[in-house]
Amino acid sequence: MIKKSLLAASLLAFTAAAFAQEQFPSRPISMIVPYPPGGFVDFTARPLAPAMEKFLKQPVVIANRPGATGAVGIAAAANAKPDGYTVLMAASSISVIPEADKLFDRKPAYTLDQLAPIALIWTDPVYLVVRSESPWKSIKDLVADARQRQGQMSFSSSGIYGALHIPTEMFLQAAKLKMRHVPTNGGGPAITALLGGHVDMTTGGPAALSVQIKAGKLRGLAGWGSKRHELLPDVPTLMELGYNIEYYVWVGLFAPSATPDASMKVLRDAARKAVEDPDYKAAMAKLSTPIHYLDAPEFQKFWDRDAKLLAEVMKVIGRVEEKK
Repeated sequence: MIKKSLLAASLLAFTAAAFAQEQFPSRPISMIVPYPPGGFVDFTARPLAPAMEKFLKQPVVIANRPGATGAVGIAAAANAKPDGYTVLMAASSISVIPEADKLFDRKPAYTLDQLAPIALIWTDPVYLVVRSESPWKSIKDLVADARQRQGQMSFSSSGIYGALHIPTEMFLQAAKLKMRHVPTNGGGPAITALLGGHVDMTTGGPAALSVQIKAGKLRGLAGWGSKRHELLPDVPTLMELGYNIEYYVWVGLFAPSATPDASMKVLRDAARKAVEDPDYKAAMAKLSTPIHYLDAPEFQKFWDRDAKLLAEVMKVIGRVEEKK
């Protein structure tokens, strides 16, 4: 009888220990942000982390790992131990970096199949703007003038192959235009370059541009979304104007691809509940950024389409040497 009791106690202890080991998460989770503090990805991650903590019952710690336009941090996440305790908050440029490595015959910092999607958090179309005193009242005006002056007009962007360079090139390719590219070191400086008269046009997110448009400094000509944006209801989409172009800047949550299914389910559930959290909704509303949640399977399809589109545009742009 004593032996049976000891055996039962041992089995109970073993089962309890095994159950404890299987519980996820049992310690803090690191959320890598591959950019410096203060950018739109960082602004997305910081309120999402505490919202996820409410459901994970463990701290979610933001770890900014900037460098090489995001490649350093993304590679760190891609090569992290796939145990669920490292996740990555990244932007659409995650798909561009490997393509740039191919163009320059560099060893890739990471490959897309090293990462598995957890959830898409938000998407936002970009908008094309000119100065309010410019002669162009519409895309038709701009295109007509640019065709008469191929290669003479210019546009600014947040950087070579960046989130604003790519959609502008998509438009130029569709309109059969050539313009001089003036890369800057961010979306803000790209707008400043336009306001200062250093370029003829630029692109940017609706939240940042709507302020300048309402102030009468800039004029919106077109957007890359499938429908008009609530912040810029008077600005038509490129689709409305006859261009079959759609493009979004987006931010999503990822994990190393070999992360166990059980852990991925926990992370997916936490992300889904977090984006519905009132505090998170309020934080994103302050940024004028609409939440566009997609769970992993739908996000994977979205990501695959987007990565294919970006790769095609990158091939047309070709190898662009950054001036030192």
